Amino acid sequence: MPHFVIDCSKSILDLQDSKTILQTVHATAVKTDLFDEADIKVRLNPFDKDYLVGGEENDFIHVFANIMEGRTTDQKANLSKQIVMQLKLLFPAIPFIAINIRDFEKATYSNKDMV
Repeated sequence: MPHFVIDCSKSILDLQDSKTILQTVHATAVKTDLFDEADIKVRLNPFDKDYLVGGEENDFIHVFANIMEGRTTDQKANLSKQIVMQLKLLFPAIPFIAINIRDFEKATYSNKDMV
């Protein structure tokens, strides 16, 4: 925990390699001091077809951040802004870059070490 899942148009990989994108999101999350570095997971899902942005096949990046509950709204807003800012630096010509953050409930979260 946390998980950062990046959906994007496949053509952005012509502008930056996937490792750079993954490392950028990871490093940005680390810099917020909200998470232990070893706990951060980042994945990339490029779409080469079957997507629309504004009714057209426009390039996009959307990060889905799933984090454990307990952070303030200000902390989550800062995390969102920092990640979008870094992605905007990598991809100044991409028209749609966004993130949303969802909280996991501690009471309902489980992993293999917990069972």
